[in-house]
Amino acid sequence: MFDYGLPYSDPAFSGISLLGSVRKFSTRCRVQLVAAAPGVTAVDSNLGENIRTLLDAHCPSLTDAKQACMRPTPFLRGGMLQSLYSTMRALKRDKYSDISYDRETKVLSDGGTVSLDWYPARGPDSADARPIAIVMAGLGGSSYEYHVRCLAKTLGKDGAGYRVAVMNHRGMGRTPLTSPKIYNASDTNDYRDIVEYIRITNPNAPLLGVGFSLGANVLTKYLGEQGAESPLSAAIAICCPFDMSLTGRSLDADTFLNNKLFQPHLVATIKRFFRRNSEVLQNSPTDYDWDAIMKATRMSQIDTLVTARDSGQRDCWEHYRAASSTPYVD
Repeated sequence: MFDYGLPYSDPAFSGISLLGSVRKFSTRCRVQLVAAAPGVTAVDSNLGENIRTLLDAHCPSLTDAKQACMRPTPFLRGGMLQSLYSTMRALKRDKYSDISYDRETKVLSDGGTVSLDWYPARGPDSADARPIAIVMAGLGGSSYEYHVRCLAKTLGKDGAGYRVAVMNHRGMGRTPLTSPKIYNASDTNDYRDIVEYIRITNPNAPLLGVGFSLGANVLTKYLGEQGAESPLSAAIAICCPFDMSLTGRSLDADTFLNNKLFQPHLVATIKRFFRRNSEVLQNSPTDYDWDAIMKATRMSQIDTLVTARDSGQRDCWEHYRAASSTPYVD
């Protein structure tokens, strides 16, 4: 999420104050382009072009100082309000998002299941050379999120020429939990398996990665781990929480929205997940303290009781440090 650095006690939204506030938004949201040095080529050395040259030619809105800015909605000041707004629109359907997926389920080596929601529907031709965008949503999200459906529909239109495969993690997006392993921000193995599976079954198609929020962190970490061995031709990390410790502290802060909205919602979601999948999770090699989980009121408590314990870490803060994708970004 974006944070524009404007205090919530900013003056009244009227007249000159409103115009001044909007002007502050615009100036603070200009894009700062970080491109390769003149002698460095793009990831695909066969292109033989500098990244800046590619952007100048194909995406001038990122390199033209007059265009390289985002004009945020004035009443959505800060990441918390933006998250709230996105949550309220999650299941909205309109002409930009109204699509039907073609679902494929994939059972992994440990017996766990992930699903791929394809748009447009898959065809019988394995030689199809149209590029495939492999998309991951954020924490607790899935292919049903409004922004994910909008992206899939935009990329899948005839003019764009992409195929989209949205990956739903174990137990997410109506995907059954078939093994006691649950996904988290630091584990890139499931994503690695899915990318390899799509590469093998679509040998002529360029692959692109797109991740939102927690999915962006997994994508970034995966790219850092794979390095030059990654089969992805390009990747986009959107609203990536590179430093999970900072994200965790922000979410754990004693604020009205955290205490009354985000924490209760996120904690309740995890508890429902555990209740719904109790038969499977009871067989986990991790000795969960079910009473403590059901009494938890903060995500930091949940991450200590569940995620950190799954990973053999002392507490949530050790997990956040291990899960951060910052060390993989030059």
